[in-house]
Amino acid sequence: MALLCVCGIFAQAQTGSVRGTILDKTGEPAIGLMVKIQDLSLGAVTDHAGAFVVEKVTPGKHTLLVTGIGFQPIQHTIHVTAGSEVVVSLTAESSSTELEEVMVMGRSEVQETNRQAYNVTAVDAKQLYNTTLDLAGALDRVAGVRVRESGGVGSSFNLSLNGFSGNHVRFFIDGIPMDGFGSSFQINNIPINSADRIEVYKGVVPISLASDALGGAINIITNDRYRNYVDVSYSYGSFNTHRSVINAAATSERGLQVQLSAYQNYSDNDYKVKVDAADIWTGAYTPGAWVRRFHDKYHNEALIAQVGVVKKKYADKLLVGITLGRNYKEIQTGARMVSVFGGWHRRGDVVTPTFKYRKQDLIKGLDVTLNANYNLGSEQNIDTMNVRYDWYGNSKPNGTSGERSRSLYKYKNNTGVATAMASYRINERHSVAMSDVFNTFDRKGSDKLNPDATNPPSKTQKNVLGLSYAYSKEDAFGITFISKFITQKNVISAQEASATTDKLGYGVVGTYFFSSSLQVKASYELTNRMPEAQEIFGDVENFEGNPNLLPEQSDNINVGLAYTFAIDADNKFLLNANGVYRYSRNFIYNRLNNNQSRLIPDNREGVRTYGGDAELRYSHKRLVSAGATLTYQYLQNMQKIEPGYTGVSPVYLDQMPNIPYLFGNADVSVSLRDVGAKGNNLSVGYNMLYVHAFYLYWPSRGSDKLDIPQQLSHDVNLVYSLKQGRYNVGLEARNITDVLLYDNFSLQKPGRGFYINVRAFFHKNNT
Repeated sequence: MALLCVCGIFAQAQTGSVRGTILDKTGEPAIGLMVKIQDLSLGAVTDHAGAFVVEKVTPGKHTLLVTGIGFQPIQHTIHVTAGSEVVVSLTAESSSTELEEVMVMGRSEVQETNRQAYNVTAVDAKQLYNTTLDLAGALDRVAGVRVRESGGVGSSFNLSLNGFSGNHVRFFIDGIPMDGFGSSFQINNIPINSADRIEVYKGVVPISLASDALGGAINIITNDRYRNYVDVSYSYGSFNTHRSVINAAATSERGLQVQLSAYQNYSDNDYKVKVDAADIWTGAYTPGAWVRRFHDKYHNEALIAQVGVVKKKYADKLLVGITLGRNYKEIQTGARMVSVFGGWHRRGDVVTPTFKYRKQDLIKGLDVTLNANYNLGSEQNIDTMNVRYDWYGNSKPNGTSGERSRSLYKYKNNTGVATAMASYRINERHSVAMSDVFNTFDRKGSDKLNPDATNPPSKTQKNVLGLSYAYSKEDAFGITFISKFITQKNVISAQEASATTDKLGYGVVGTYFFSSSLQVKASYELTNRMPEAQEIFGDVENFEGNPNLLPEQSDNINVGLAYTFAIDADNKFLLNANGVYRYSRNFIYNRLNNNQSRLIPDNREGVRTYGGDAELRYSHKRLVSAGATLTYQYLQNMQKIEPGYTGVSPVYLDQMPNIPYLFGNADVSVSLRDVGAKGNNLSVGYNMLYVHAFYLYWPSRGSDKLDIPQQLSHDVNLVYSLKQGRYNVGLEARNITDVLLYDNFSLQKPGRGFYINVRAFFHKNNT
């Protein structure tokens, strides 16, 4: 590797760069324009701030050509010298002419992501910066995605993607697995302002996200497009909820860069719930009583600091950093609301050193990425009160075993991740890539209240090696072949006996463009997934471990299309539709344990999945935007023989329980420009979420199957932006009809809530 670095440095000629901003005549950013250096094969697309950067420009005199839908072409002469940066500021004139060639060229990063051969949907997070959403809230609006939370801020969550949920779906930040980030860094407590866009892969996952995902992946791309900026926001709302976010970066002329991201979430989560309550002293029973949650406070704080260099001969980015976080969570209920607690809680902290390295054209055509992190943080489960609570907040002495299991267990989930990725462009149409991801997990802990308790080793190591070959012709077709080899070693016994498992998977993805507005995609993959550490060892809260879990394997087939069309220049439509078929062996799913107090993972011999999702969006000029999504997924039990039964299982061919199968959402927003003053914009929006009722238990089990009722919630929002987005104020009302909402059986989510968000954004020298 050292030799490659040296060769790469000497192989590259010293170059310069061009950076700039393009605005329209009203002073608004000109978004999605193609900026190209005419005599070189170099270019860029302007972002939401009208900014662009073109790197590795050969010294000399060049002509910039700027083109885009609705704008007249611009030609601008520049002079580039070695090691320098040319900064330009241009104004784009509007035009009524829209050329097919320009429509192809002027695409944003989100649009480019969606045009990949992979079945991927990219969400532009920047459009949601003035809301109080976290990443989970943004994902819940994507077709095929359902985020299920067990309560309010900081509650546990489970994301479903085309029927696969939990650990079937992998999460990444800038391509780095989130496996060891700790409880302070989950998608339902990371603010939306931390992301530039979110990529949702349904089905085959590219080897750049090397993992053993069974059903897809979520890749969060952070905001890295500004050299110098500060983005600050604060929100306050119902149930004493506070959220604060600071993102900032500073880059010197010599390429020294400092990045800082910090955020905080706090909520009392003291919303009212409807439960069957009994007074613990009198025994008086009240069905359907409205009571207030009294032990559900949550807060977390996180700081991510990185320092290093950017845009050097030896590295486009080289950063070392530290991630610090802590969290406090009061536990109000068990897996069902029949259990209520008043003292049980947990604390945790995260201390994670990080390393990031990226270089394009280390030698011509070779791109290299290296990342590593290791979590040194700890978690503590605190259950020391020997009492029993009722829903009215009354307590009564109850033996010597705590509220659930008397404990001061403090433990470290020492988790490390190292990733390496190399891709080589053979020529315009051929490329190959290789990736390797190594994960290690080692839980160690002790309990002051139970010093003699034995804690068997909880260790696992996993390595995923990926290879791919791609052949493509831009805007015509593309095909990619991939393979992944997975090795996992688990240590789960007091004698530290280990077991190692190997699995080989492979797949192919392809796409074809019938025209610039119609694209079809298809993919097949034989994929494998090893049980995760949490599934094997549990989470020391409401999730039991199962060391006997078997690896999963699934045949996945996906097909999809994307079609854009317009009635006229002012009225445009976008249609995305996807279909999925999967047959999974040793399918891992979560069920309630025997006393229904915790969840426990288990294998099903076979599960067959088929379904689809669709999204339709409409826009009228820059005034109105509206859209709707709908998802249907049917997961069918294919296990014929059931423990405890003779002959064919009575639940054979049943729909899998406790999994939503029909859901969707809709939204509409109206944007008014120059309200109150030039450069001030007002946006009014509405969102609706629908989830059809589904069974908690097997449908064939009659009255015992229970159900999670139909959900229909409505949210409205208003955002006023001043000085072209420099200052922003947002108002939100969630669940405005105050209906009972359940993502999980009997675990109620917050009722009607009102929130205000203020945000200030300053930047210069956009990248």
